[in-house]
Amino acid sequence: MEKRNTLKKLAAIPALGLAGGSLLSNAALAQNYPSKNLTMIVPFGAGGGSDVMARTMNNVITELKLLPVKVLVENQPGAQGAKGYGNVAARKGDDHTIATVSVSFFTTPLRGGTSFTYKSFTPVAGIAISPYIMVVSAKSKYKSVADFKNAGTVSTGSTGAVSDPAILSNMLKKSLNITVRNVPFDGEGEVMTELLGGRIDFAFFNPGEVIGQIKSGAVRALAVSTGKRLSSLKDIPTFKELGFDVEHTMVRGVVMPDGVPAASVAYWESLLRKVAESDNWRKQYIDRFNEEPSFLPAKEFGTVIAQTSARYEALMTELGMIKK
Repeated sequence: MEKRNTLKKLAAIPALGLAGGSLLSNAALAQNYPSKNLTMIVPFGAGGGSDVMARTMNNVITELKLLPVKVLVENQPGAQGAKGYGNVAARKGDDHTIATVSVSFFTTPLRGGTSFTYKSFTPVAGIAISPYIMVVSAKSKYKSVADFKNAGTVSTGSTGAVSDPAILSNMLKKSLNITVRNVPFDGEGEVMTELLGGRIDFAFFNPGEVIGQIKSGAVRALAVSTGKRLSSLKDIPTFKELGFDVEHTMVRGVVMPDGVPAASVAYWESLLRKVAESDNWRKQYIDRFNEEPSFLPAKEFGTVIAQTSARYEALMTELGMIKK
C-alpha cells in the first residue's frame, strides 16, 4: 500500500519534472517501481511476429540491464487476440502488466463481442515501424504507380480481407479512382506465387518478405507506404512524393492497461527509448527483419493508435463487416 501511495504521489509531479529528467523524481521512481516481476502478455502463440518482437525486446532489456526485475513473456492465444487483450484490459490500474500491439488489437474489438476497445489501454511507446512496399512482377506492363490510373479494374492479394495490405489497397483505390479486386490467400508465399505468375497485378509486402525478389529482379518495386523513403531501400519513392494520398504502416509498440499511474508510463517510455536507440535492438530486430527504426513517445503513439483504428473501421465498414 505504501508503494502504491508513493506512485500516486509521483503521478502528481508536474509533467515538466518527468519530461525534464528531474533527478529527485527519477530517483524516487527508480526506488519504488517496478516493485516485482512484470508480465508481458502476447495474445498469440509462440513464434509469431508479436512473440518474436516481445522476446527480442525482453532480451535487449536484459542485456542492457535496464530493469531491476524480470519481464515474464506470457503467450495467451485464442479468439484472434481477444483472450490475451481481454485479460490485459481487465487488469485496470496494473502497471506491472504490458502487452504488444498487433493488427488484432484493432480488428478484433471492431468485429464486436469483446469487452474492450483500443481505448481500454494506455499507450506507452512505439519502438519500430513495419513499412510496406508495392511491387509488381518484373514482367508486368505496369512500370509505375501512375500507370494504374486508367487501368479500370486491377487485382491484388493479401492474407485475408482485413489486413494492412488490404488497407493500403483500399487507399490506393480511392487515390487512383480505380476498382481493386482483393483476393484472399493463406500466406504471403501464395501471394508472391500468384504475383510472379501474373494472376494478380500488384501486391504489398513488408521489406523482409520481398527484398530478396527486389534484388534478384523478379519483382519491380513501385513505392513505399512510409512518409519518407526507407533507409534500407532509398531508391524506392514514397506514394506521397509521387502525388498519391497513400501512407500507412504498422507501428510496433507496447500498451498497458487503462488507469495506470502516469509515472509508470513515463518509466516505460524512457526505458523503451533506450531499447529503440540501442545497437542491440538494431542488430537483433531492425536489421534482422528489415523494419524501420522509430521511437514514438506515449502521446504520439496514442494518436497513431487512434488513426489506425479509424482506418480499419472504415475498411471493415466498407466490406460489410461492421454494421452502422
